[in-house]
Amino acid sequence: MTEDFKKILVGVDDSADALAAFQYALHRAKADGAELIIASILEDDEMNVYQAMNKDYVHGERAELEQHINEYRHLAEQAGLTNVRAIIGEGNPGETIVKTIIPKVKPDLLIIGAEAKKGLAKHFGSQATYMVKHATISVLVVRE
Repeated sequence: MTEDFKKILVGVDDSADALAAFQYALHRAKADGAELIIASILEDDEMNVYQAMNKDYVHGERAELEQHINEYRHLAEQAGLTNVRAIIGEGNPGETIVKTIIPKVKPDLLIIGAEAKKGLAKHFGSQATYMVKHATISVLVVRE
C-alpha cells in the first residue's frame, strides 16, 4: 500500500547524511504534493557556559543557523515546491523534534539522516535512534 503524505518534516544540519535526507524529502514532498517543513536545532550543548550567557554569541549562532536553514528552503523552492516552511528549535535535537516540533506542526512523516557508524560507535545512542524510538509518527532514516 502506498501512502501519500500531507506534511513531511525533515531534520537538517550541515552533515552529509542530513543533505541526503533533505534530498529524499524533496522528492517525496514533490511526489505526494505535500508541505515540506524543514527543521534545524540550535544545540545548547555545543556552547560553553560563557558562550550561552553571551547574548551576542547566541544571536550570532542563531543568525548563522537561520541563514543555513533559509538556504535549504531556497533549494526546496528551486526544486519546485511551493508549500515550504522552516523551523528553528533550541536544545537537544532528538528531544526537541520529538517533544516540541512534531506536536506543534503535526507532520505525517519525519525524514532524518543517520551516519552509518562502525566499531564501538554503532553501539551508542544517536539522535536518529532517539527519534525512531520516541516519535509518534512514521520515521524514515536515510543513510549517507
